[in-house]
Parts: sequence; structure tokens; C-alpha cells
Amino acid sequence: MKSIINKFKVIDGKNFSLEEMPTDFSGDYKKEDTEIFLAKMIKETAAMQDALYADNRFALLIIFQAMDAAGKDGAISHTLSGLNPEGCEVFSFKQPSAEELDHDFLWRHYKALPEFGRIGVHNRSHYENVLITKVHPELLLQEKLPGIKDVKDVDKKFWKHRYESIRAFEEHLTENGTVIIKFFLNVSKEEQKQRFLQRIEDPEKNWKFSVADIYEREFWDDYMKAYEKAIQETSTESCPWYVLPADKKWFTRIAISAIILDSLKGLKLKYPVLPKVEKTKLEEAKKLLMGE
Repeated sequence: MKSIINKFKVIDGKNFSLEEMPTDFSGDYKKEDTEIFLAKMIKETAAMQDALYADNRFALLIIFQAMDAAGKDGAISHTLSGLNPEGCEVFSFKQPSAEELDHDFLWRHYKALPEFGRIGVHNRSHYENVLITKVHPELLLQEKLPGIKDVKDVDKKFWKHRYESIRAFEEHLTENGTVIIKFFLNVSKEEQKQRFLQRIEDPEKNWKFSVADIYEREFWDDYMKAYEKAIQETSTESCPWYVLPADKKWFTRIAISAIILDSLKGLKLKYPVLPKVEKTKLEEAKKLLMGE
């Protein structure tokens, strides 16, 4: 599993190229073994979640970014299925509300951060502010930004500052105990096409399809450039990206589970050890119960 983690981990985006990252890789793993692998890792992750809660020194924030139909929802439900729902919360970020647009672009994401001892999942995230807004800069006009009165005002300096804000935001979180795992599910354009067709042809999947998805597909190349730039600008040692092949959903789920489990193990979590005074109280309570 370590080889998988290292293969798709980006800690320095300086020379990162999205074109060089595979979309259909599965290594030596086989689809029929998926359930066995996932069951084992989900069980281990559930135990680590319990330790995370008891230790109460860290929070885990898992970010999922991808093009439409890349499998974010399924990946979240499968890889986190064994966790205690009381210690895990999923936020799906869509178009910002009027209230959210009355604040800076990080505000709504900061509000959704997990507490110490808990796991938070962001289905789309603050990265939308350098992805969809990069492809459709007219959306920035809704943010009431000083000096931005027209799309022509959005220049390289603007984007440089926005990437800096994201890096500073994530650095602040990691320095204060929030471990961030960033996944980009790298699906091919052809695979997306096939999944869209399945949604159209299968009545039970019709609800998943939106004509807007086809409109956004026309900007595929622009999105790929935006993703590549975002990964280049925000991959760091303490907050790396994992660019995972997503054409084979079963392998994507194995990789996600392995990375989450490895990240939790790396925290060296410990169950609290009670002070001697508290242990004495426990013994006293035990005597009282035994004497009933």
C-alpha cells in the first residue's frame, strides 16, 4: 500500500503535470479482491477513529475534488462506511448562498471544519474558488471584491493572492492539529462520457444527471488547466495532494482507504492514561458496585 500512496502523492507541485498522471491504473490489484481489502481497512480505520476521538488532539479533514461523475459520492460512502457517524460529518459545497457571499471565500469552509477527535469530509471545497471561478471568472463578480468590478480586473496577481490565501489557511490548520488529506479523483474524459450515458439510459440513475453537466464538459480542457495549476500551487510536504486514477472506481476506493488509514496511523494516537488519583476513584467505584 505504501507504493500506492507514494505513487500518487504530490508534495511539491513545481514540476507537476496532470497529463502524466494515469486515470486507469490498478497495479497488481484485482476487482474481485476489492471487498476483502476494503473490509479489512475499514475495520482498522474504525478502530483508529475511536483512538482519534479518545486522544482528542487532532482533527482529520478529508477533501474530495473531481470532475462530474468521477465517483466522489460513491467513494465517500464506501470508504467511510464503517465509521461511527457520531464522529464523522460530510459537507457538500454547492453554489454559495447570499449569506456566504457576504463573507470572504474561506468563511463557509472554516465554519465546517471538524473538531478535535472528529473526521470531516468536504465534498468539493475551498478549491472551487480557484477552479470553477478560474473557468468562469464572471462568478467572482458576486463576491463583492475590492477592485474587481469587471472580469478584466481579474489578473495573475489576483490568482497569486488567492493561492497564497489557501496555502496560509491550510498551513494554519495543520499547525494547529488538523490533518488535511486532499484527493483529486482523476477521471478521463471518455470515462466521464460513458458514466453520463449510463445515467441517461438507466431510469434509476436519471436523477443523477443534469444538462448543466454537459455544459461544463465543454470546458474540460480549461478545468484540467485549473486543476493542474491548483495542485502545482498548493502541494506541500505538510498538506499534499493525492491525484488518484478514477476510471476504475473499485481501485480508487482501495487507494482512498489506504491513504486515510496510513494518515491516521501516522498520528501515533494514544488512549488517555488516567492520573493515579482518578484510578483510585475507579477502584472505589468498583468496590461500591461489587458491594451492591
